[in-house]
Amino acid sequence: MQNSIRKRRVLPAEKKYAILEEIRQNNGTKSEIMRREGLYSADVQRFEEIAREGAIKALGLSRPGRKKKGHGEEVAFEAHESLKRELQRKEKALAELAIEFTILKKKVDGE
Repeated sequence: MQNSIRKRRVLPAEKKYAILEEIRQNNGTKSEIMRREGLYSADVQRFEEIAREGAIKALGLSRPGRKKKGHGEEVAFEAHESLKRELQRKEKALAELAIEFTILKKKVDGE
């Protein structure tokens, strides 16, 4: 009497995907491909479901638009404070230049 328990094989993900693609492209009948690879229809159905779930998950993670640079980077408190002081200094210098520009413009325009 022959043992009808089949030996468990572990196929790499690339091989599973190649089998699915071959079935989708209809290069032979589905049953021929499954027979050649030693698979049952339940195996192929499981591969399809896993591929579908993976695709949905990957598409859900993608966001439209340009990728943000530096998103999620942490900056040390000292560096943050230093940048804040530099920004305040530059804003003050810009305001002073704007006042000087306005004064010079009034002199040139004859006001």
